[in-house]
Amino acid sequence: MSDIYNRIGFMQGRLSPLINGRIQIFPWLYWREEFTIAEHYSFRLMEWTLDQDRLYENPLLTFAGQREIRKLSQSHGIIIASLTGDCFMQAPFWKSQGVERETLQRDFLAVAEACASVGISIIVVPLVDNGRIESTEQEDALIDFLKRQTIFLSENSLQIVFESDFDPTEMSRFIERLDPIVFGINYDIGNSAALGFSPAEEFAAYGHRITNVHVKDRKLGGTTVSLGSGNADFETVFASLAKIGYSGNYILQTARAADDDHTGVLCRYRDMTAKWSSSYGS
Repeated sequence: MSDIYNRIGFMQGRLSPLINGRIQIFPWLYWREEFTIAEHYSFRLMEWTLDQDRLYENPLLTFAGQREIRKLSQSHGIIIASLTGDCFMQAPFWKSQGVERETLQRDFLAVAEACASVGISIIVVPLVDNGRIESTEQEDALIDFLKRQTIFLSENSLQIVFESDFDPTEMSRFIERLDPIVFGINYDIGNSAALGFSPAEEFAAYGHRITNVHVKDRKLGGTTVSLGSGNADFETVFASLAKIGYSGNYILQTARAADDDHTGVLCRYRDMTAKWSSSYGS
């Protein structure tokens, strides 16, 4: 396979059966099996997903689990370059106060240390849904805490990247408050389409800060749908990524298969992504 296929990965759980009808959740029963399936279908890249529920039971947060993750990654040739911290969206410290905030901040640092221990270098912090920033106070609480962690993050080769429902101007203003070496943006193609944002405006405003890309499609104002059936302008997005010289990863955070052939549909989405990327040289 060409080099672009090594840059196209999948969100953990996308190679597992649906759990309680949820499109994304840590696959407790199948997480080991996904390494085997991924290798069989020539996937080389995975993005870990982490929920607040049973946070410290997740193998990423246990010493035994970390050893097993490293072993599985090595034996199956799978790189885990990034993590989506749904836990931060589910329990955002920037929306809490007092002891609760301090506890959630400790959770954040524990996750960061765990990521460093298994070689994960990118931590996605979703500022959407329950994690969306709704006031200046919340934004300052998030920014102030993260600024204090800059040295720790840098010493551990970690980068924090945000996905947000901010419009392009607001996103640019927000990210410029943080050190570009340690903080960046996760560009979610589907979320931007659902919000009706113009990719050209987004890339002009903050394209130089994009470090990771989530590939999915959504209807305007709607939910995730199969690639190519929503409002995402993939041609403009991939042309814009090529224009900024993007060389990072593409993580398939795509719709689940209606017929439960989750592996088959994920492979098809991988080929579609590779074609778009190759067409524009991104």
